[in-house]
Amino acid sequence: MTGPASMPVAGVAPAPVPDGRPADLLIRNAKVFTGDPARPAAQAVAIRDGRVAALGDDHSLSALIGPGTEVVDALGRRVIPGLNDSHLHVIRGGLNYVLELRWDGVRSLRQALAMLREQAGRTPKGQWIRVVGGWTAEQFAERRMPTVAELNAAAPDTPVFVLHLYQSALMNRAAVQAAGFTRETPDPRGGQIVRGRDGEPTGVLLAAPSALILYSTLAKAPALDEADKRTSTRHFLRELNRFGLTSAVDAAGGFQNFPDNYATVIDLAKSGELSLRIAYHLFPQTAGQELADLRRWTETVKPGDGDEWLRLNGAGENLTWAAADFENFSEPRPELSEGYEAEFEQAVRLLMENGWGFRLHATYDETIRRDLDVFEKLATEGLFPGGNCWLFDHAETVSAHSLDRIAALGGALSVQNRMSFQGTAFLDRYGAEAAAHSPPVRAMLDRGLTVGAGTDATRVSSYNPWVALHWLVTGRTVGGTSLYPAENLIDRETALGLYTRGGAQLTGEQDVKGILREGYYGDLAILSDDYLTVPEAVIPDIESVLTVVGGRIVHAAAEYAGLDEPVPPVSPLWSPVAHFGGYRSAGAAQADLMADAVAESDEHRLWRVARGLTPDTPPPFLDPCFLH
Repeated sequence: MTGPASMPVAGVAPAPVPDGRPADLLIRNAKVFTGDPARPAAQAVAIRDGRVAALGDDHSLSALIGPGTEVVDALGRRVIPGLNDSHLHVIRGGLNYVLELRWDGVRSLRQALAMLREQAGRTPKGQWIRVVGGWTAEQFAERRMPTVAELNAAAPDTPVFVLHLYQSALMNRAAVQAAGFTRETPDPRGGQIVRGRDGEPTGVLLAAPSALILYSTLAKAPALDEADKRTSTRHFLRELNRFGLTSAVDAAGGFQNFPDNYATVIDLAKSGELSLRIAYHLFPQTAGQELADLRRWTETVKPGDGDEWLRLNGAGENLTWAAADFENFSEPRPELSEGYEAEFEQAVRLLMENGWGFRLHATYDETIRRDLDVFEKLATEGLFPGGNCWLFDHAETVSAHSLDRIAALGGALSVQNRMSFQGTAFLDRYGAEAAAHSPPVRAMLDRGLTVGAGTDATRVSSYNPWVALHWLVTGRTVGGTSLYPAENLIDRETALGLYTRGGAQLTGEQDVKGILREGYYGDLAILSDDYLTVPEAVIPDIESVLTVVGGRIVHAAAEYAGLDEPVPPVSPLWSPVAHFGGYRSAGAAQADLMADAVAESDEHRLWRVARGLTPDTPPPFLDPCFLH
């Protein structure tokens, strides 16, 4: 769409254009935040052959408009570089997205249960209803979780599995039966099947502290066929594009086997149908087989394999299972086994000798210190880091001393907003003083460390990056609890840098993405609200109205609806996503609250009718104006 030319941005001169060929796409009349210190602002962006061709003002870039140029008037909106989630389980999330009922952004438990009840009416026999992460009881007006009795009432015959963070899961009666849990079923290591007085499972599963019981139970639900996995992944990527995401680093994870579970994104990459750039990691799945898996991978593939849309980035986020801690803040910190370092050292040595970088899941400083001991030992041999990129993920309780050691070894960090969903549980267990710097983002940056930001979606935090950005700049949980003092907060531009340049640095792509500059990827988002100026409370409700990846319009809404690439219809037809969509936007949340108010009013009327305090039939509407 086009509009009248507007005044050029003062002080911003257009860059020289290598040749006069027309642009494929021109974004004009915008407030462009480039993220580039050399040219922080512009009014227009021209993209050609998938890369930024020029930045400048509307007048100067008009020379790049040709017969085939698509011109988009940003209508004065804010434009930013495309967002990059540096820790997102995007591959696993895509394979299951259309099967999941998302409570992300839902503001009341009443509405969440109403969604569940409605979904039960359309879910075919043999299928499960799955609520898998992205929510916490704090987001609900009721400030509580559902009960098993409420799940049974909402869906008496359809199996329901509701995952709550890394802490627990609730199952209705039908799901307990479908999963095969009986009084004889033993508790798995690190998990608990809660039982009643009669010894029968109640429907509550606890991570104590391992989440393996939660994920292994979820894995018993039916999976999609290959065609629907493909469609599901495309819709999940489009959902991420909706929030301005143009890249993500896939952190692998449990129940994500290579190469089988990577086949869908590989196929989409080959056919040019990815709408998000993905750098992925490989995660050994079987305890006792980790070294064999790593050795096989180093002999067959190498970091950097792939292209700008899909590429291998390294190993992790686990290298050996014994070295992994768990982040269930409702449970005490796990004590890792004595002597895990021997096998862990073999894994790290193998990767360093073969030029592989890696990332490590480490929540607690106790784990980080032990891992650093191994790295420093290898460093004395001249083997570590050997020019390879390595980083710690999460690091909620990393100490100042450990940060110094990480910096000395050339490491990096990736932080996620898990505390915005689990911060209250952390406060209850460790207290406000410990929570005040968990994680110590400001201290990381003060040491010059490379830091990327992300969500750890989809099974804990929501995939909405604006919820994470709100946490970074306000230090508040989704329920409004304040966690951090001012000295551990960062400003909006810095937070945005963690979500753009930081992610690019973690994948070695800082020379091609993370900012808007000539020659860099043409990845950007036009925002619904100006992130840099809106009140803090508005930040979680920001969305992209137009998302561009490599010059392709992959998401379009508001005035731009219909400009984006088509995606196939959601399949299967009974999918929760087909009816409810994904994240519940501010507008949908307002509608939910109105529905709650109507339902509550009706419940109150029925309560009064039952007690004879009001007639059973409401009186007819009568406007007093007509009485005179």
